Amino acid sequence: MQAHPEPTAARSLTRPGREGRRGAGRQVLALLVLLGASALVAGLGGLATANNVQGWYADADKAPWSPPNWLFGPVWTFLYVAMAVAAWLVWRSRAEGTRAALTTYAVQLVLNLLWTPVFFGLYPSLGTPALWISFAIIAALAVAVAATVLRFGPINRIAGLLMLPYLTWVVFASSLNLWAALHN
Repeated sequence: MQAHPEPTAARSLTRPGREGRRGAGRQVLALLVLLGASALVAGLGGLATANNVQGWYADADKAPWSPPNWLFGPVWTFLYVAMAVAAWLVWRSRAEGTRAALTTYAVQLVLNLLWTPVFFGLYPSLGTPALWISFAIIAALAVAVAATVLRFGPINRIAGLLMLPYLTWVVFASSLNLWAALHN
């Protein structure tokens, strides 16, 4: 009896061929898009921060554990790049749960985008209530980042690990925000 060849669909499930992998060009483009999204959030946050770091924030009562202002730029740059690479690793995996993980990532990115203009930009007009609103946003951000870590980790361990410094920093920033809300 003659053996029948495997159907193409079954073959691609067992042995990924060229059609089963994302092309290098597409992977580079996806990484650039994710880095661009991080850069956009960072840039828009920078616009909200620029006028106020030397304004009201310079005279604000800050937590005793607040780092110097010059440290925030390098830390956020590292974190935004790590976040984008983590999202890219998840995107390229094509694993089950990828869409939900990237949706959670997008939610935390939007919350990240909202926090800076509320904290820095609204304080001059709203005062202390702006700091409490921003605290609610950053608390939600911490939850969303934790959810992202929990979704990324099973898909790609390195991606989950890359998000941990961000989660740590957001929790730390939450403590700075809470101090500001309580003391200003």
